[in-house]
Amino acid sequence: MSAERRGKADLHIHSLASDGTAGVAEILEHAERRTDLDVVAITDHERIDAALAARSMARSGGYRVEVIVGEEISTRGGHLLALFIEQPIPPLLSLRESIARVHEQGGLAIPAHPLAPFPLCASAGSIRRLLADPDQAVHPDALEVLNPTAPGRLWHTRLIDFGTETGLATTGSSDAHRAQDVGYAWTSFPGRSADELRRAIEQRTTGWHGDFYPTSSLVSTFARQLEKWGRDIRDELGGRVGRERTGRDLGYPGGRRRPPSFDERELRP
Repeated sequence: MSAERRGKADLHIHSLASDGTAGVAEILEHAERRTDLDVVAITDHERIDAALAARSMARSGGYRVEVIVGEEISTRGGHLLALFIEQPIPPLLSLRESIARVHEQGGLAIPAHPLAPFPLCASAGSIRRLLADPDQAVHPDALEVLNPTAPGRLWHTRLIDFGTETGLATTGSSDAHRAQDVGYAWTSFPGRSADELRRAIEQRTTGWHGDFYPTSSLVSTFARQLEKWGRDIRDELGGRVGRERTGRDLGYPGGRRRPPSFDERELRP
């Protein structure tokens, strides 16, 4: 008898609320219809409103895929994925303080696309120092070993070795900025649910899978982002000049209001 299929999760996805190019409804539809993902995490930069909306939409809409509320935090020591949180964590704290705040909420902290020599990436030395700290509240919970973007490609082999060295759980994620890229890379785990995924990270029984984006895909994504940013500027200015109490599209029902507020009633026919 063949072994039961392991669960699949994509833990690094961006929506219109930050620098992604798709709303959460489109992201959920792609995850549900075009992939066999069981769990996705919406991890917009410095905010969780779209992730909260996506979780509500998935639950009320009877989706198979389960949504984790997450955030990609810009710390002074590199980008950090926060999973299973309910309140946003402010940017520009130290990496140590940011991890501690994630754990205060009962969340999990995973350095995003680490080791590359860029300000947005946690260094090997900083991660080693955190793991050596006697305060376990500042230890990262896993490493994003496979990130399909250009920095991820360059440092992937080193990350595999570093994951073995540290003994941390390893994950793969798409870092998707388009709906069609959701699930391009993923994390496998025993079980199917978000709770089972969390347990697998804690017990270090996850695996990483996927491939790297071709250059044409990265160029296409950037072109879409430029179009999005142009629309954002136009919509923000139009809302202010016209005093319409509207702004750029944050990608969920109620996300164009100012202040934005998720309104599930807009989902009804």
